[in-house]
Amino acid sequence: MPKKIIFMGTPIFAVPILKSLYQNGYPISVVYTQPPQKSKRGQKINKSPIQGISETLNIDFRSPKSLKDNMEEYQFIRELNADIAIVVAYGQIIPKEFLNLTKKGFINIHGSLLPAWRGAAPIQRSIMNLDEETGISIMKIVEELDSGPISNVYKLKIDNNNNAKEISEKLSMLAAEKILDSLDDILEDKAQFIDQDHTKATYAKKIDKEEGQIDWKIGAPKIIGKINGLFPSPGAFFNYNGERYKILKARIGRGTGTAGEVISDDLEVACGKNQSIKILEIQRQGKNPQKVGEFMLGSKIKKGTIIPNV
Repeated sequence: MPKKIIFMGTPIFAVPILKSLYQNGYPISVVYTQPPQKSKRGQKINKSPIQGISETLNIDFRSPKSLKDNMEEYQFIRELNADIAIVVAYGQIIPKEFLNLTKKGFINIHGSLLPAWRGAAPIQRSIMNLDEETGISIMKIVEELDSGPISNVYKLKIDNNNNAKEISEKLSMLAAEKILDSLDDILEDKAQFIDQDHTKATYAKKIDKEEGQIDWKIGAPKIIGKINGLFPSPGAFFNYNGERYKILKARIGRGTGTAGEVISDDLEVACGKNQSIKILEIQRQGKNPQKVGEFMLGSKIKKGTIIPNV
């Protein structure tokens, strides 16, 4: 008898994984995703990337606002009698009463090397922390957040030039490849699930937009980590003359000066520990992104300017 698989996911990160399962013949009975969101400006309705690919592949999908105290969805999943649920950045907590509704449980693909960076923003936090590697963990969901036993971990090196978008794409493609073998092992009861060492757990709390403000007094590597970790959204930024400037790309420079001082004509900024960063791409509030050479032609931020600190 064919297996029944539930897939639960929402952002673009989950799309290659769903496509991989579908294209390799795994029977997706239903997809769960977050409901469409209204745009901040106007009333345009934005479907989640997973809803979009589900419609393209003609897979049934459901988008409840919440699973908590939702008897309709509880009954639906119970009656489906699925073999397994695959969860990838769904964006909702799965209530504990749901977790026994499939034969092999609910399996989560998490974007970190658990028990490091449990929670909502593991990729961003890993880059901001200047970690040298990250990866994906395939784990069984339990009641406590991201604390279930792990069947497989796959590692990925982080280059100090990688941003969160690039690492997210790499991890997504890695997961899309590795989930096939892992899923087979789980369905055939060949997978070994090993408990995490909870004493080593760290937490990747949700990113607050204001975390993006740059403190020029810290060292250059930490500033670069913030710029890369928060790209493309919400972004690392500084304020000057009442306007916000988002730094899109930068590298460590060689100059020194007072923290926040522009020390060259091509927007190299001094920071703490006698270091500097060289800004390569920047976006002025309300304007399009620019390479630094183009930006400097019309900018009032010149050599000798002091950019205020946090």
